Amino acid sequence: MSVSTEIRVAVETHVSGAQAPGRKRAAAASVSLRLLGYIALAVASVGLLLPFVWMLVSSLKRNIDVFTVPIQWIPDPVVWENYLTIWQRTNMGTWLGNTLFISVIVTVLQVLTGAFAAYGFARVRFPGRDILFLAYIGTIAVPWQAIMIPQFIMMSNWGLANTRWSIILLQAFGAFGVFLMKQYFESIPESLNEAARIDGLNEYGIWWRIMMPLSVPAIASLTLLTFVNTWNDFLGPLLYLRDNSLWTVQVGLRTFIGQFASEHAMIMTGSVLSVLPIAIIFFLGQRYFVEGIASTGVKG
Repeated sequence: MSVSTEIRVAVETHVSGAQAPGRKRAAAASVSLRLLGYIALAVASVGLLLPFVWMLVSSLKRNIDVFTVPIQWIPDPVVWENYLTIWQRTNMGTWLGNTLFISVIVTVLQVLTGAFAAYGFARVRFPGRDILFLAYIGTIAVPWQAIMIPQFIMMSNWGLANTRWSIILLQAFGAFGVFLMKQYFESIPESLNEAARIDGLNEYGIWWRIMMPLSVPAIASLTLLTFVNTWNDFLGPLLYLRDNSLWTVQVGLRTFIGQFASEHAMIMTGSVLSVLPIAIIFFLGQRYFVEGIASTGVKG
């Protein structure tokens, strides 16, 4: 080995030895930051889940035990009869059926109309497209309370008040769904559309046979968000649905609130029954939901 080679090896050994403590400190700092992040996430998760745990526990209590101080986290006694009583005293089955019917129909319509309009904004070029899209998305900023009276008058004139179709028609179109699907469509290479046009496929066929199958994550995200929003809607059914046989579960739970006293245990029991379908749907579709939300901002 030459003298110059020995000198270079010695210098590299000295430099690497000097950098080793710095690397160890950086690795230790990275592990510490990651650990702190996990702890923060765990604390936040507990904070988010705590109200649901309290709701579940309260559904197994007597009415006088719901708001005890301090909170009684283990019911004593455990009143399993609450889940039987709520079915016997109310039209819970009818309310859940109405809620499911409205939520499914609205979700299907919003996904279809939102995806169809989004394809036009993402792939079809026409004068004023961008301005029209911005104006349509701008309607998200308009609170529903500002337009609910004109809408109610319109539905009453059409003879649709006090019917489930009034809720369905009002929520069949949504600007958020158009925005979400447009962002995802723009992440799909446009070369696929051009190849399909060369093969003789029209725009409707491209939308249905190419864009929709490739947009499963975004469709799953929009489906979940729309279903949850419609399922939890209270003001719309309260305004339009007056007959007990048409109520949704959210409006039905209002019957447990009296002028001088409320049955909070029954309210919590009904809330648990209302949350269960949403929890099951999210559990089954969470992978597609996360993937769809993460990829809507990525353009190809």
